[in-house]
Amino acid sequence: MDGVRTAFRDECARLEEVLRGLAGTDLDRPTPCPPWRVRDLVAHVRTGAGRLVDMLAAPAPDRAEVDAAGYFGAAKFTSEVDSARIDSARREARELAGVPEVAADFARAWRATDAAVAAQPPGRLVRTRHGDAMTLTEFLRTRVVEVGVHGLDLAEALDRRPWLTPTAAAVVADLLTGGRPVPAGLDWNPLTTIRKATGRFDLTDRERTLVDEAGLRWLSFGG
Repeated sequence: MDGVRTAFRDECARLEEVLRGLAGTDLDRPTPCPPWRVRDLVAHVRTGAGRLVDMLAAPAPDRAEVDAAGYFGAAKFTSEVDSARIDSARREARELAGVPEVAADFARAWRATDAAVAAQPPGRLVRTRHGDAMTLTEFLRTRVVEVGVHGLDLAEALDRRPWLTPTAAAVVADLLTGGRPVPAGLDWNPLTTIRKATGRFDLTDRERTLVDEAGLRWLSFGG
């Protein structure tokens, strides 16, 4: 748990820092996740980062049934679920007028999650809004993925270098590859691995061949 929680804290703190330094016009930039603009994508990330507060206030399930890899299944990214996700983020984004409000809202959400996590006993179980029964550690791992990967999208939208923190990069890359090393011939660092595995960067024919020969199967990962 400690390593995953550190990654969550590091990545959220870095994003909060970035948000506090934005110009007002930055919030309306288009993102690589259309039709969302920056303010919409931040609202989506904020919701994801704050999700555990309500989950930890609810009764725990009897046993874990899904791990972090299983959480990112195709059912999470059907057209109906995607449509609801898009509309929800856009509605929530309209409630926040400017940069100070957006940054403060994200800060409140992730810090409330971190405080709620800190108060839990070892082995705590949670149930997701999709009905998945998971350990707290495994669900927090999915939150690192959400904040870290969408941080790459925000960096692209803002014309900035990726700010992905080393702790988050390690957690995300390990999850996306199932803990297996990428083929030596690829010579990818964690950032490149994450971009390639999530479709943020296209695979070359050579890379695709090496991935297939190694038997690597990326997770189903959408929004």
